[in-house]
Amino acid sequence: MSRPSARTYSERLGQLTDDQLQAALKRFGLGELLNVESVPIGLFGQNVFLTSTTAAYVLRGSPHSAEQFPKERFFVNLIHERTEVPVPWPYLIDPTTDIFGWSFVIMPRLPGLQVGDPEVRERLSANDRLALAAAMGQSLARLHALNWPQCGEYEFETQTINAIETGFAEWFSSRIQNWLDRCRAASGATTDADVAWVKKLLAEASEALNVSFQPAFVHQDYKEGNVVAQRTAEGFQVTGLFDVGGGYFGDGEEDLVRSVASYAREDVALALRFLEGYQTDRPLRRGFKERFPVYMLADRLIIWEYGQRNNVWFEEGLSFQEWAGYYVTLQPF
Repeated sequence: MSRPSARTYSERLGQLTDDQLQAALKRFGLGELLNVESVPIGLFGQNVFLTSTTAAYVLRGSPHSAEQFPKERFFVNLIHERTEVPVPWPYLIDPTTDIFGWSFVIMPRLPGLQVGDPEVRERLSANDRLALAAAMGQSLARLHALNWPQCGEYEFETQTINAIETGFAEWFSSRIQNWLDRCRAASGATTDADVAWVKKLLAEASEALNVSFQPAFVHQDYKEGNVVAQRTAEGFQVTGLFDVGGGYFGDGEEDLVRSVASYAREDVALALRFLEGYQTDRPLRRGFKERFPVYMLADRLIIWEYGQRNNVWFEEGLSFQEWAGYYVTLQPF
């Protein structure tokens, strides 16, 4: 399959030719290219769907940094080896840049509905949405079966987990402060009152943050946009989890907040069902009600900083507390 013209599948990847994509498949002995499709969702546009004579694949390119693909592979391997959560394995990295001008990954395309696609969600009934939310919770609980002896973050130089030397509560509070600083640097929308509000909530959660736990894998972007799912006789089953490169080992309960926020915007009943699904296999620990607001704060700061830095999503004059307050005061438990 060959044609001289190029096609743009995403702004980030730019123009790609079938000859280039065939060369990428050939690099790993994955057959002859039959079809190419754009990926309908995703913030950064790093992926494109490929079908060859051997199987369906995802090509992932134009990495954000030198560590992105090795870090993703590290966590994909661990999840594949030590949990029941399906991930795109093997995660094949070509570090060379001769084909596209950037390194790339080829991984299996896992079966299932792209449930993060609004067009797909619109075709689901209210009962489907509830069943899917429960399946999302159950799958997250299974993901958190992946644990580590200590809290820690991936270190590119050693390609393993570097332990967090301070206590978790101290490290988490420092992380909140770091995101506050980044938000302040991004725009003037994060006010002194916002900072005082955040610090007050952190102080109120201090005791709950010090409740001991077994460090688990924290995805940090667990939501319907990063999974595929299939119908089953019981409801739905998550058949693929992606974008694990933001992960670290910490308190797995932090992973609950992004999906809770997303579901609550649609219907609080979905957030409740998601948490019920999670607790089927993994009960919430003592102090969750007190930790929840600051875990939500941490998640909202990440989104707020991106929006402020790129001047997207948020209307002018909106403060952080005005936007995040709704999510922080949610009590779907």
